[in-house]
Parts: sequence; C-alpha cells; structure tokens
Amino acid sequence: MEKTTGLRSDQTIALTGVQTVDLYPDPLRRVRFYDEETKRFLVFLTNNFVLPALTIAQLYKCRWQIELFFRWIKQHLRIKAFFGTSENAVKTQIWVAMATCVLVAIVKKRLSLEPVSIQFCRFSA
Repeated sequence: MEKTTGLRSDQTIALTGVQTVDLYPDPLRRVRFYDEETKRFLVFLTNNFVLPALTIAQLYKCRWQIELFFRWIKQHLRIKAFFGTSENAVKTQIWVAMATCVLVAIVKKRLSLEPVSIQFCRFSA
C-alpha cells in the first residue's frame, strides 16, 4: 500500500464468530490507515466495496470530526435532541442555541456576574 497517503491495507474479511457468522454472513472490507496527525493506526470496517480504500479512510476520518462536533453541541449548547429533522430545522435550532449562549455571556459580563470562559454556555435554566 501507499505509505505516503497513510493507507496501510485493504482487505476483504468474513466474520467467523459463532453468532456473528449467522447474523452477518456477507463479506466486509477492512481498511487500515495511519493518521499522521494523531500518530495512530485506524481500522475501518465497511460493506462498501465500490469506493477506493483511501476514500473510505478519509470519509470515516471526517465522520469522526462530525461526531465530535455533535458532542460539542450537546455539551456546550445544551441541545439534547433536535426538534425537527430537516436541514433548516437543525440549523435554526443550533443558531438559536448559539445566539442564546452569546446573549447570556454578554449579560454575565456586563453585570459582572462571573467570568466568561470558553464554556460560557454551561448554565442552568
């Protein structure tokens, strides 16, 4: 495999466990990737045999960033669930939560209630 891209292996595997072979008999693709930024090996399992292995690794790596972003939203903007499922509904709810946090931070600063920190959205309703 190409060491310059981070791709280390692209394999077709089959699950062989007592229960797993019955629950998922189809072959899987195992892509092994070295992430230069984190200095870690990442292994991805997929049933997609169409896309190139490097594309699979890049997609999963981006997916992790999306997961971290949503975790940040849940922790800092106090959004536990989205009220709507459309793109517009999700964007609107995020913008409202962000605007609320900024307004709370401004009020806290002007009233000298407590220092405003990077986690200024962690407040009790």
